Amino acid sequence: MMWKTILLQYCFFLVTCLLTVFEAVPIDIDKTKVKNTEPVESTKIEPPDTGLYYDEYLKQVIDVLETDQHFREKLQKADIEEIKSGRLSKELDLVSHHVRTKLDELKRQEVSRLRMLIKAKLDSLQDVGIDHQALLKQFDHLNHMNPDKFESTDLDMLIKAATSDLEHYDKTRHEEFKKYEMLKEHERREYLKTLSEEKRKEEESKFEEMKKKHENHPKVNHPGSKDQLKEVWEETDGLDPNDFDPKTFFKLHDVNSDGFLDEQELEALFTKELEKVYDPKNEEDDMIEMEEERLRMREHVMNEIDVNKDRLVTLEEFLKATEKKEFLEPDSWETLDQQQFFTEEELKEYENHISLQEDELKKKAVELQKQKEELQRQHDQLQAQKLEYHQVVQQMEQKKLQQGIPPSGPAGELKFQPPVQYNREEIEKEPELDKLHRFHARFLSPEEPAREVRLHP
Repeated sequence: MMWKTILLQYCFFLVTCLLTVFEAVPIDIDKTKVKNTEPVESTKIEPPDTGLYYDEYLKQVIDVLETDQHFREKLQKADIEEIKSGRLSKELDLVSHHVRTKLDELKRQEVSRLRMLIKAKLDSLQDVGIDHQALLKQFDHLNHMNPDKFESTDLDMLIKAATSDLEHYDKTRHEEFKKYEMLKEHERREYLKTLSEEKRKEEESKFEEMKKKHENHPKVNHPGSKDQLKEVWEETDGLDPNDFDPKTFFKLHDVNSDGFLDEQELEALFTKELEKVYDPKNEEDDMIEMEEERLRMREHVMNEIDVNKDRLVTLEEFLKATEKKEFLEPDSWETLDQQQFFTEEELKEYENHISLQEDELKKKAVELQKQKEELQRQHDQLQAQKLEYHQVVQQMEQKKLQQGIPPSGPAGELKFQPPVQYNREEIEKEPELDKLHRFHARFLSPEEPAREVRLHP
């Protein structure tokens, strides 16, 4: 899966994750009619990856704040604007000492992690222009001027950074998907250029055939419409479509029972619709396109239902949406195969951009090849010098041997042969002077200066 699901509860989720617990409306459900009668566990559900580079730090801060009862109570009473404006951050001064100590530790770890990342970035860009401002921007989610203490400023910066990043996250995903589609078409056309006329026609025919096969799918219900929800009610929940009740439906699909339908819970409602269009077993069905389709469905429903734009659907918002004309008589839903993602002009511009990138890569490749050849030349030169040095040393050693000079080691030290073993009878027969000379040769150290030896009668 190319795309990861973004944060499920926007600003509330950013700071609270699952801290905001409201009493759900009591609804009587006939559990005998529901396929899955297993109760939903009340344990905390692991939040999904936000896609932010400081995702782990964000989750850890949320987990620690969750343990403070005072902050938890203030949060339950706070509204969206109070959280986004930073007023809630000032409540950090009233949390327990244990919580503050843990937050200090988390901040030190995060600063250390970012410093390591920046150092690695700098090391990799030694020969390239370094954008220091871009590197420092990695600290936008905390106050790096005080790396040891987690203050209210840090919480405020964390909330605002995450809010801003997530507001642009969907847009960024759409842009990346558009690039993906253009690259796919670019590669297809480039491949066709390598084929003969006959093969090219075959490939074009195959492409059109797969395209038609993909478009030939059952009707896709409008996301969030009564028809779409009733289909989930019947096929997923195993209930009688004639007994469809919005309150009961909301209760069934509020998986974590927090009183909201978050983005993940909404996206789960579209699985049946997506399965009508996409099958991972089919060559013509692109799973990346399926995730883009899921994202667009979720965005559409949020725009229709989420009145206060907090990216959470309350029971009240859900019930009001079921009273609208669009819920009962929706327009037809256009799937991705019915839409054009880019124009020919945009494709050409993108191809020009790719061409420029390829040229830059080629230049870098040529430069790297030159550097490699220069390094190889220097290496060969050093090897030749080393060989020449060894030859000179060997020649000098040979001359010393010819002159009767003992050979020397690499540092100029003398290399002595092991002492010669002599027969006792032969030594006794030799003149006394020869014995004495041999004694000196064998036992005097190399450092000891030669002494004149005189024999007295």
